[in-house]
Amino acid sequence: MSPVTYPALDPELDALLLDFPLLPRITPEILVQLRAMPTPPLEAVLVGREVERREVTVPADNGSGIPMTVLIPVDRAPAAPCLYWMHGGGMIMGDRFSQLDIPLEWLDTMGAVVVTVDYRLAPEYGGLTPVQDCYRGLHWIAEHADDLGIDPDRIVVAGTSAGGGLAAGLALMARDLGGPAIAAQVLSCPMLDHRNTTTSSRQYSGRPGVWTRETNEFAWNALVADLSDEEIPAYISPSRARELAGLPPAYIDVGSAEVFRDEVVDYAAGIWAAGGHAELHVWAGGFHGFDALFPRARLSTAARRVRTAWLARTLAFSHEVG
Repeated sequence: MSPVTYPALDPELDALLLDFPLLPRITPEILVQLRAMPTPPLEAVLVGREVERREVTVPADNGSGIPMTVLIPVDRAPAAPCLYWMHGGGMIMGDRFSQLDIPLEWLDTMGAVVVTVDYRLAPEYGGLTPVQDCYRGLHWIAEHADDLGIDPDRIVVAGTSAGGGLAAGLALMARDLGGPAIAAQVLSCPMLDHRNTTTSSRQYSGRPGVWTRETNEFAWNALVADLSDEEIPAYISPSRARELAGLPPAYIDVGSAEVFRDEVVDYAAGIWAAGGHAELHVWAGGFHGFDALFPRARLSTAARRVRTAWLARTLAFSHEVG
């Protein structure tokens, strides 16, 4: 059998990983430990920003509530855009403050209102629950657009990793259910395919990494454990979507040296095949979540700059034609 080969890491990122704890897989015991690791407090992320913070709870099923945090720049312009953020963590960990520095860049540069959602996590809440939680949050945003001071025609759904997959599933759900309207979707290294069978998934297997094929399998099994393959809808696993027409413009990026590379490229190609708008960037030498983990690395700053420029351009155009 030929040895498995894979793209080399960006040299700067490779050096940064020397001090980063890498795992070959996640187990239930390791998940408990990872969940216990604190997210940086929101106050630390907001230092230097003049932001009004609101905490809301959106009703869910069985009397549950979905916590959301709304961050409004105090000097926002009328009818500001809204960035609806879904955090990463494989749908098994993380909270609404995870990776929040990414959408806060858009608050800084575009005066956007940022809303971040604490969707419920697997395995405690599997199946459609996480994406349905996000959909309820989207409805709340649209219904409270006037109170939030946002333009309901410039709501963007965005996320990284699991959050990127949820944003993709949310865009499909909103299309199929007739709204609310979504102006754009930003999918950063999104988790799109439960099948875990691509070449890139096999390349990043059998050795420690930021996110390995084995860890990906654990996370997906936590989410879809009670569903057969035929029962898993595209809202959960967007790569299953048979029709990708009618979606909002998409910005999609991924590293060349990671598990999700091929499913992300295939998803962008599917949007193009359906006549849709997708801008795809594959960052050579980037591992999973590189720009979130090491935002000051040169490749990370380039990825963030290009992503923000696309979003600013897309929102400006939608405002001009609206």
